[in-house]
Amino acid sequence: MAAEGGGKEMNEIKTQFTTREGVYKLLTHSEYSRPNRVPFNSQGSNPVKVSFVNVNDQSGNGDRICFNVGRELYFYIYKGVRKAADLSKPIDKRIYKGTQPTCHDFNPLTATAESVSLLVGFSAGQVQLIDPIKKETSKLFNEERLIDKSRVTCVRWVPGSESLFLVAHSSGSMYLYNVENTCGTTAPHYQLLKQGENYAVHTCKSKSARNPLLRWTVGEGALNEFAFSPDGKFLACASQDGFLRVFGFDAAELHGTMKSYFGGLLCVCWSPDGRYIVAGGEDDLVTVWSFLDCRVIARGHGHKSWVSVVAFDHCTTSVEDGDPPAEFSGSDEDFHEQIHFGAGRDRANSSHSRLSKRNSTDSRPVSVTYRFGSVGQDTQLCLWDLTEDILFPHLPLSRTRTHTNVMSATSPPATGQTTTTTVSITTTTTTTTTNSGGTKDSVSNSSTSGNPVNSLPGTLPRSNSLPHSSNPAGGSTPNSHTGSNSSGSTKGNSIIDSAFIATGVSKFATLSLHDSRKERHEKDHKRNHSMGHISSKSSDKLNQLSSSRTAKAEAAKTLGTTLCPRMEEVPLLEPLVCKKIAHERLTVLIFLEDCLVTACQEGFVCTWARPGKVGLLSSQNNPASSPSGTVV
Repeated sequence: MAAEGGGKEMNEIKTQFTTREGVYKLLTHSEYSRPNRVPFNSQGSNPVKVSFVNVNDQSGNGDRICFNVGRELYFYIYKGVRKAADLSKPIDKRIYKGTQPTCHDFNPLTATAESVSLLVGFSAGQVQLIDPIKKETSKLFNEERLIDKSRVTCVRWVPGSESLFLVAHSSGSMYLYNVENTCGTTAPHYQLLKQGENYAVHTCKSKSARNPLLRWTVGEGALNEFAFSPDGKFLACASQDGFLRVFGFDAAELHGTMKSYFGGLLCVCWSPDGRYIVAGGEDDLVTVWSFLDCRVIARGHGHKSWVSVVAFDHCTTSVEDGDPPAEFSGSDEDFHEQIHFGAGRDRANSSHSRLSKRNSTDSRPVSVTYRFGSVGQDTQLCLWDLTEDILFPHLPLSRTRTHTNVMSATSPPATGQTTTTTVSITTTTTTTTTNSGGTKDSVSNSSTSGNPVNSLPGTLPRSNSLPHSSNPAGGSTPNSHTGSNSSGSTKGNSIIDSAFIATGVSKFATLSLHDSRKERHEKDHKRNHSMGHISSKSSDKLNQLSSSRTAKAEAAKTLGTTLCPRMEEVPLLEPLVCKKIAHERLTVLIFLEDCLVTACQEGFVCTWARPGKVGLLSSQNNPASSPSGTVV
């Protein structure tokens, strides 16, 4: 295989990488940043975040991008792989004083070529509703900070609603707002609505409609991120106390929980069909949790520091199944009426929730591949494939079908239509794949079936290995982090688990069972990358301090249970790709139809063309040379 990024050194920043479907290439002329392209001094600043929306512009240039860098917020036409970025003409630019934007979200339901609704959360706790096309600021919520004084960590429009949005704070609380309501001139008074294990939901007591409609108190410490399920009915919350909690949103009922291996959870995302949730955090792992079974089904080890973002690739995920996906439970209508949501919520079923291709002849799973990615404070991008040898360990190999990897450029279908299969990974001994050049490569696969669900095979499943790293001995190659367990006794692994809890070390690298790799990971683990944005404010530091006192005790209680299985009790995934792609910690990973987008704390938003898409960027629009400060 050709050298990726023009070099083989581990510390060299890569400009391309290869997967089974072909080569992803960095488009240096499609990079978005501040107009001066000068790297941003990110010390003490909030993470750079990116939001996209499509305004259905008839000219074919309907994508819009918003990103924050320090005190600045930018809004551009996003040209992706089609044309070079023109940073001299932002549609809107805002510079804030006394506070910094921390997160933002577009409402896709109301977006037009003439107007968009953009929510922006701030480090001082306020939430602003702006229209960057009209250059208007319509409303400011929590202006006097009477509702919550802590930093906004995540803000999202409620799926299917034009007026409801949810805001999470580093205090550990979430608030449901209605854009039509005011926040009042006094602090809100609350009445308990529902309470459960480590969470409570309160309504706001008021004679007239006011914000917030609801207050959720979830776990201990900061609530770092939340994500709605594809159909909008469930809510996954990643908290600093290390717990993933999944709620039925309308009924405010806890569906299931999961505990990180160590430390806080920083990010969370859903698979396009809503069957699986992936979370990442301070244990340097990505953890895959089954929504239907409410249990951890796999962990992935490739990062050398905290995992900051996880995301599923809906264009490269394929689910073929004979049975319809399990339907989520309905909403609680009485609860819906109690809190007077105001505007109605027309919850249309998302096309992503129908991500399955039916086989009318049988009901067994035919072929399953979930592609997801992660980026971390170690400046590395990892791509992962979750395949049927992990999801269905009892499925005989003779029942699986071989598919050739194909990248599809088709758009997601409308609701109710069948989604085009884009990638399938086989579990047979040899897979023949066709790359973009038309040549065929033989990919060895040594995965086995028939293992118990909660046991780790002697040889880890190799479904996530690149062709060159697929060897019987399970050895690693440069630029590849295997994270494989050597064949050893369960007792030995249990001792390592106990030592991990006893010492309270916050990095997973010390758990490696290969002594040589242990030393290398200790050496390579960059502590400066692990100083995340969580401790950017004094209130956050106090929350961390109080929660860290009970972290060891909590970890000891949950280790070895269904909340947090031991390392030997679940399969350990290898990254399909693990590449250093930036100088500073990575804060963004978004999968689009013809590219994927990453961003680092220096303020550079990079576009990576999918295989076969790089030619769409017309050469006549490219500058003669790459400007200084770009990530190349």
